[in-house]
Amino acid sequence: MSDQGMTIHLKIWRQARGAASGRFVDYTVKNVQPEMSFLEMLDILNEDLVKKGEEAVEFDSDCREGICGTCGLVIKGTAHGTHAATTTCEVRMRSFRDGETVTVEPFRAGPFPIIKDLVVDRAAFDRIQQKGGYVTANVGSAPDGNAVPVAKEAADKAMDAAACIGCGACVAACPNASASLFVSAKISQLAWLPHGEPERSRRALAMVAQMDAEGFGDCSNHGECEAVCPKEISIENIAKMRREYIRGAFKG
Repeated sequence: MSDQGMTIHLKIWRQARGAASGRFVDYTVKNVQPEMSFLEMLDILNEDLVKKGEEAVEFDSDCREGICGTCGLVIKGTAHGTHAATTTCEVRMRSFRDGETVTVEPFRAGPFPIIKDLVVDRAAFDRIQQKGGYVTANVGSAPDGNAVPVAKEAADKAMDAAACIGCGACVAACPNASASLFVSAKISQLAWLPHGEPERSRRALAMVAQMDAEGFGDCSNHGECEAVCPKEISIENIAKMRREYIRGAFKG
């Protein structure tokens, strides 16, 4: 690496809006500092493109703190990059070699249509959540923390499932484009708590039905979803979702 920083060669997927076909386009970014985030490197690229009168590369980002999951990209063939438990915005350029060629793609799945370049429409997740990933009971003001006792093991499992940020990396990594890890996390986080009990059966049936309606594939226990999840959501939740679904089917 020179005193001016690294040089990174990029192969970025460019695709116009709508159903237009896309292709990889080669770019070179110079003076990349090791402490930069991957998104900051893309910012430099876009500044250079705009100065040259070219169209900037479209990509999603929001908090840039590893919290929201908006920044999902496939880097070097892996959703969010090759570091475990990391969102795209947390990837640092020190992870790459000076002169390295890096491929950058959007999350690829039929239910996540490409809007433009690296931006995909993940509204399918919203529609699944709207089918039951909530509690409808009007509980009024915040109750006392000890009013409804919850066993520690159940509370821990509910909190672990609730860590899901809905980024969609699980879908992008799955060979079947399954949304089972996301849906199971949203079902499990309430199934472990007494607050979710009244709507427990209906919730599992409705959310799984919507997942299928959106065109997501079936889970075949490959485990890629867990491997790329930035919040390390366990595939044990998928087993929980299946039990909840069977329970709901028999109870219904």
